This record gives sequence, C-alpha cells and structure tokens, in this order.
Amino acid sequence: MRIGIIGAGRIGSTLARHFAAIGYDVAIANSRGPDTLADVVADIGGPIRAVTAEEAARFGEAVVVSIPYGRYQELPTEPLRGKVVIDTCNYYPERDGHDPELDGDATTSSEKIQAHTGANLVKAFNAIYWENLRDHARPQGATDRVAIPLSGNDEEARAVVAGLIRDIGFDAVDAGHLGEGGRKHQPGSRVYATEMSSAETSALLHVA
Repeated sequence: MRIGIIGAGRIGSTLARHFAAIGYDVAIANSRGPDTLADVVADIGGPIRAVTAEEAARFGEAVVVSIPYGRYQELPTEPLRGKVVIDTCNYYPERDGHDPELDGDATTSSEKIQAHTGANLVKAFNAIYWENLRDHARPQGATDRVAIPLSGNDEEARAVVAGLIRDIGFDAVDAGHLGEGGRKHQPGSRVYATEMSSAETSALLHVA
C-alpha cells in the first residue's frame, strides 16, 4: 500500500518508520518543504521519500494527517476527497486557540476535519504516547499487544485502518462512528494516553 503522511512530528515520523519497515511505500511531508526532511528520510531508510503536502495527499492510498488541529484548514482538500484519511490530531485550546464548537462539545475535531476534506476519515493513533507507538509494537499473537482505538463513519475505511494498525504491531479496537466513538478516545476520555490490551480498551469504550 502507498501511504501519504502530512506532518512529520513525533507521531507522523514514527508511523512513517513503522510503515516503511514493513515495506509500504511512504511519502512524507511537513509545512516547511521536502528539503527540510532529508535527515528524517535518511534516518528511517527504506521505501520513503520527502514530498510536499499536496503530493503526499495525492500519493497515498491512505493518508495520515498528523498536524496541530489548529492548522487543519491548511490541508489540501481536492486530493483527499473520498480517500481514507487517518486523523491523529487532538484539540488542545492552549495550543490551537479556542474553538467555540469544540469547547461547547457541539462537534468533534475529527468531524470538522472530515467536513473540510471530504475524506473517509478515521480517527486513530491520537490516544497513544508517541514513545509507546515507537517502542511497543509486538508480533501478532503476542500476549502484551497494546490496543489502539479508532472511530469513523465509513465501515470500509475503518477496516483499512484497523488492518494497518495490526500490520505495525498493535491491536485495533473499533469505537464506532466519528462523533460518538471519537469522543470516547479524545483527550480527557478514559482510554486517552493509556496503554492497555484490546479487552481492557473495549471494556472502557463500552462503559463510555
């Protein structure tokens, strides 16, 4: 699979490393231009290249968006429309500025990004510390596999992202649709920034 990644911070670059390590073609972008990613690409190695955000959006069969929520309106929209987009973003008002709709819980950050891009958006990788994402991948069947919750409105898109989660060494736990399910693993939720098994995560998501 071809993976585009927009955002080369800790989560974005860690996912790039995982995907490249299992042989997926990766195109990674940041806001400062491909030339600034030479060291990142060299360090990761394998089938990875640095591109612009527009190019990453066009390249990927699935596209990871891993940028500060407050900058989501800078995302290229036309090439993301209808694609599987993996949203790792979280809303932090102290960083992003206050969004009245989110402060009032009228909607979620992922629903707003989906509306902006027209993508088949799946929220995932937002509730795990990047160090745990980097270090705690385990082979299939291992008893200490860590769960990663995901949510989205498109069943096929959720299945694609669940497969990617399993491919890189974690267990996917489906939280449901983007609004109701996404609230269950956003900041402040019971599974946010935890490290649990799929059974433990499923139990907490069900209670939520």
